[in-house]
Amino acid sequence: MTTSTQPPGVAGYFAPPARAVLRDSLTVGATVGIAGFAFGAAGAGAHLTVTQTCALSLLVFSGASQFALVAAFAAGAAPVAAVAGALFLGVRNAFYGMRLAERLQLPSVLKPLAAQLVIDETAAVTLAQPDRRTARLGFTATGVSLFALWNLSTLLGALGADALGDPARYGLDAAGPAVFLALLAPRLRDPHERRVAAAAVLLVLAATPLLPAGVPVLLALAAVPLAGLLRGRAAR
Repeated sequence: MTTSTQPPGVAGYFAPPARAVLRDSLTVGATVGIAGFAFGAAGAGAHLTVTQTCALSLLVFSGASQFALVAAFAAGAAPVAAVAGALFLGVRNAFYGMRLAERLQLPSVLKPLAAQLVIDETAAVTLAQPDRRTARLGFTATGVSLFALWNLSTLLGALGADALGDPARYGLDAAGPAVFLALLAPRLRDPHERRVAAAAVLLVLAATPLLPAGVPVLLALAAVPLAGLLRGRAAR
């Protein structure tokens, strides 16, 4: 019978399951992180400065909310409407945080730092893990790698778009909507989700000629209870 002199906690982080979690986490971080290029270009298209664009990535760090904000600014929305739309999209991170707090059980001193990394990707990787140790590893590796690469690519995208001149000349003003569609498409597998998306589209199309820029996006939130009501009636 042999014994290991290496502490179990240290050895665990080099075990094959942990290496697989680390590999998957870094892959997610790298794949999603490079989308910051598109956000940097979108910020330039909305006439934000490089500093303003980078500050959004550094402080907000929620891709959907960031794209919603710059898209509303580009459309000429009032600041209140633009910020309100971004906040509504960011509310889901609070629900992620409650679920992840139970799963990770981090020390109180680390919770404020961890809160900045609570996004779709870190929640998905963390909740897919079988135990707390791999969940913490997946959350940390995904969050840190994605945060670093997202902010770096945002800076490069903003600088590159600024050097090219008006982003609309190269179609970079469409980067934000294109990324939104790419994020949305994989989520439309369920018929109920497709009904919500269709109702949101109809509400926005109907409201755009009548309401100020940015407000139709907020109105689209009504698609969720509307689709739920129609679903309930169909079930009855």
